[in-house]
Amino acid sequence: MKEDDLTNILIVEDSRTQAMRLKFILEGHGYKVTTAENGVQALKLLDGGGIQTVITDWIMPEMDGVQFCKAVRKKKIPGYIFIILVTAKDSLDDLITGLDAGADDYLIKPIRPGELLAKLKTAKRVITLERSLRKRTEEVALLSITDPLTHVYNRRYLNDHLPREINRSLRYGHYLSVTMCDIDHFKRVNDTYGHQAGDRVLESFARCLKETVRDGLDWISRYGGEEFVVVMPETDLDGATLAAERYRLMISARQISTNAGIVHITASFGVTTLDPSAGMSHMSAERMLEVADQCMYQAKEGGRNRCVVRPLEKET
Repeated sequence: MKEDDLTNILIVEDSRTQAMRLKFILEGHGYKVTTAENGVQALKLLDGGGIQTVITDWIMPEMDGVQFCKAVRKKKIPGYIFIILVTAKDSLDDLITGLDAGADDYLIKPIRPGELLAKLKTAKRVITLERSLRKRTEEVALLSITDPLTHVYNRRYLNDHLPREINRSLRYGHYLSVTMCDIDHFKRVNDTYGHQAGDRVLESFARCLKETVRDGLDWISRYGGEEFVVVMPETDLDGATLAAERYRLMISARQISTNAGIVHITASFGVTTLDPSAGMSHMSAERMLEVADQCMYQAKEGGRNRCVVRPLEKET
């Protein structure tokens, strides 16, 4: 949501005269005003986004202000919608009814421009605070599923999301491939160049994978230590093999600069693929990772810096 949205105001008022009066006042103070004649029309405008502050009359045809407030609170609209309810009813019970329905504040007719502008300042503070809290919550959520060193997903994310990818593959009949990769002789890197250099190697390795995978489709997780998993939806065994070979060649050609000097590494890859046409109705994430891991260790035993591939078979 852009900061400019804070100046966008939606006026919901069936009286054209009253709507134009409010519009004139607000536009004179730099606000951008959209009008709606009733709550039904206003809800459609909110669906379009870009509006977070609403001034709505209480008495309207089709959907009154209280009904409108309740409808807004039921909708899943990105960002908080601050609602000011305008009413000629000034009894405490009526005001409680409006606030209880979801209004944040109220104005008693006739509207005084100074009071209106003061309440809009309050709306701006509330919306700004809500945005800040939401951003912080999103950042914390991202940190909880991200490996702090390499900035790829962590093991927790893999455990949660690989089963979902498998279910999606089986449900929609799409291939799903998993590649497990491990840096060759990584202990030797730490022993020779030091652990700080080892960290730089891990960062560079993960960055190389991120630069090579398909953005928005494939994803990477640090499995543990120097082992990483690349999950490739909608990718058959041939496609996954080509991708793993591409990763391998790019990594072996990479020069990694560390405080202890330039480090060259290679990696071993194990690739497996879930073929939805093979008649499988179930496949566990544990089994898929196990097969990829077995292939990777075959690559290690076969001389390292190579790929070993094997399709998944039905679990017994």
